[in-house]
Amino acid sequence: MKTAAPHGLLKQTLQFYSQGEIAAHCGRNVRTIRRWEASGNCPVIAEATLREMLDIRTRKAPVERAPEFRLVDLFAGIGGIRRGFEAHGGRCVFTSEWNDFSKKTYQENYRDCDDAHQFVGDIVSFDVASVPSHDVLLAGFPCQPFSIAGVSKKNSLGRPHGFECTTQGTLFYDVARIIAAKRPAAFLLENVKNLLSHDKGKTFQTIIDVLRDELKYDVHYKVIDGQYFTPQHRERIVIVGFREETEFTFDDLNVPAEGPRLASILHKTDGSEPVLAHDGDRFFDHASREVQPRYTLTANLWAYLQAYAAKHRAAGNGFGFGLVTPDSVTRTLSARYFKDGSEILCSQGKGKRPRRLTPRECARLMGFPDDFVIPVSDTQAYRQFGNSVVVPVMQEVARIMIPHVKGLLAQKVAGATS
Repeated sequence: MKTAAPHGLLKQTLQFYSQGEIAAHCGRNVRTIRRWEASGNCPVIAEATLREMLDIRTRKAPVERAPEFRLVDLFAGIGGIRRGFEAHGGRCVFTSEWNDFSKKTYQENYRDCDDAHQFVGDIVSFDVASVPSHDVLLAGFPCQPFSIAGVSKKNSLGRPHGFECTTQGTLFYDVARIIAAKRPAAFLLENVKNLLSHDKGKTFQTIIDVLRDELKYDVHYKVIDGQYFTPQHRERIVIVGFREETEFTFDDLNVPAEGPRLASILHKTDGSEPVLAHDGDRFFDHASREVQPRYTLTANLWAYLQAYAAKHRAAGNGFGFGLVTPDSVTRTLSARYFKDGSEILCSQGKGKRPRRLTPRECARLMGFPDDFVIPVSDTQAYRQFGNSVVVPVMQEVARIMIPHVKGLLAQKVAGATS
């Protein structure tokens, strides 16, 4: 009869490593590790490996280092903004994400080591008093239409003033109410560039007015193009704010003069493509050194896209597919990429139909490392990466924000002890 290693050993290892990392060390696939976790049993032969992994972790970090600052991750998606701030010493203590597929990917990749972390779904119905105290608030909030008509009428009726009046019913309101209640040292909000022009600029002005005039934060914003960090033209507006006036400036960003090209994120066909235990051959056939054939467009789809592009060219429009080569910088990856991949189609040479990027290549295009596990279907993965952020951009913004955050935290401590 087979005996099993203590389930507690596996559970303890999962506190520090992802299922994919454990699978790679044990020479198994992720499904096997999930089965061990679900059944409460794993073979004794794996016990030595698990103990070795824990020993490595202990030797690397004999004492769990206290976080330099605490953060909350709202409208978290798959955690791209959080990843940038954790690289500079932050620890996430609270996450909100309503989409079950995104939640699955998030929880697979961020196994928080302390019991303080809480994951909730819909932030709209969540009691703000239950949000833990934190130093930095992160939010990639969706842009919903703001209706500011009728404000004066509400005022005359004695209804809510300030941001409650102008933003209630939008998801930005839920960000604002948490900032108002918890007063973090700083926040970072991220959104599409078009937020600036929505409703002739009224939406963006409402947001800035609330943050500056109602919540009294020192606010700065900038449109940043991700193409200098990954090979993708992706413009997003980043809004940062500090509880007190600071000398923060986006001029301190270290932006490379020229960004990488697509070749840097494509699967390597020369034998150097890394073998990832959590991917296996799902995206790339390591034996043949080729991308799996299902990512090549069908003859019918390719014919349709060419005809569609020709029709719009004849009408004087710029609509069509985006054909790229290894030397290219791509168009913006969108959440609709799973439909036909038209915005980024990789050329496979003369006489061959182009192909979509694989989900692993999309992860790389957004700046996620190869140890990032993709536990969902291709369709959901394309949606998740298309909705995410360029991680190196977030990391660079975090780099210039954190000294000011630490300065505010030091002032608070000094004030409390004086």
